[in-house]
Amino acid sequence: MTTTFDRLPARLRALPPGAVDVLVVGVVGLFTGPDAAVNEPDYRQADWLTWLLLAVSLLALLWRRRWPVPVAVVTGAACAGWALYGHIGELLNLPVIVALYTVAVHGDRRRTLWTGLVAALASGAVALWVGKDVVNPQGLPVLEMVWPLVPLLLGEAVRTRRELLHEYADRAARAEREREREAARRVRAERVRIARELHDIVAHTVTAMTVQAGVALESFDVRPDMARQAMRQVRDSGKEAVRELRATVGVLREGDGDPVEPPPGIERLPELVDRFTGGKVTVTLRQEGAPDGLSPLVGLAAYRIVQEALTNVVKHSGARHAAVSVVRAEGSLTLEVVDDGPPAAPPKEGGFGLLGMRERAAAAGGTIEYGAVPGGGFRVRTVLPAGESGGRR
Repeated sequence: MTTTFDRLPARLRALPPGAVDVLVVGVVGLFTGPDAAVNEPDYRQADWLTWLLLAVSLLALLWRRRWPVPVAVVTGAACAGWALYGHIGELLNLPVIVALYTVAVHGDRRRTLWTGLVAALASGAVALWVGKDVVNPQGLPVLEMVWPLVPLLLGEAVRTRRELLHEYADRAARAEREREREAARRVRAERVRIARELHDIVAHTVTAMTVQAGVALESFDVRPDMARQAMRQVRDSGKEAVRELRATVGVLREGDGDPVEPPPGIERLPELVDRFTGGKVTVTLRQEGAPDGLSPLVGLAAYRIVQEALTNVVKHSGARHAAVSVVRAEGSLTLEVVDDGPPAAPPKEGGFGLLGMRERAAAAGGTIEYGAVPGGGFRVRTVLPAGESGGRR
């Protein structure tokens, strides 16, 4: 349940600074005025000078935010004037207390220290000058030197707390912006990864199906058995594409309870090479070393790089033969795809195929080189880290 006292601080914060200053002056005058009006019977009573010093102190507080140090000097001088004039009061130092608090809360630690030193010395000097006839003499100079430090310490504590809250808010805002940037980066990386997967699946499948469909057309009348075999390859390629697309979509819909098929690796390279069998390009595969023990990231990168390289051979090289070499040595996996196509212009760097191969090699922690072979042909060579920990970057 919200009470009136709970809503009061929020209402005060909603007021403009000028209105708050006027309210502070009113409250200070409400407490200081009666104390200035009544003095001890044996001492000087309130007169025009008493009320003049009070008016000067209250009016000075209206500019405490803009000029805190001059306002503290004016209110301090008024308070010292009362003491030197012989007017005694418990709340006559309230205006200078408010001014000293403002100096600390709207300044810095260096200014607070200097203000405290000057205020303490001035207050002690006034106490020594006035002597024992005005107030209780026991410990008078020490006590009079301590009280100006109280509002300064309070203001310093409030300012420090505000700075800490502001710093915490800035840290939270920076952390939120960093989280948003990280989320955007992850989204972009995931979009690139999905686009790369779809490109590899669709481009390879269409190329392989085109090759096998061409074989079927050429041998339909002469070699019906070869035509049927080519059409079976077309069917198998379509099924493989559907299976890989389903696996990709399954990753996107992870959490629905559907089993996700593991990604392809180098153990499926013979099946990949068979899809190009029977076309105008003869592809051979040579493997050295066991294919097991690779991390899924490295295995998938190797499979996709060979897949993309063979697709480029069939689509762009005009080669008659292509050789795929996979060598598993200690700590590394070397892939090489070489064709015997005629010399041609260098491949365009803006293509998605070469870009995808570079990205896959880099993501797996490996390197890739490609370029024309002297005398004709094109070679793609990739070195990937081998072992269970390979590619975890």
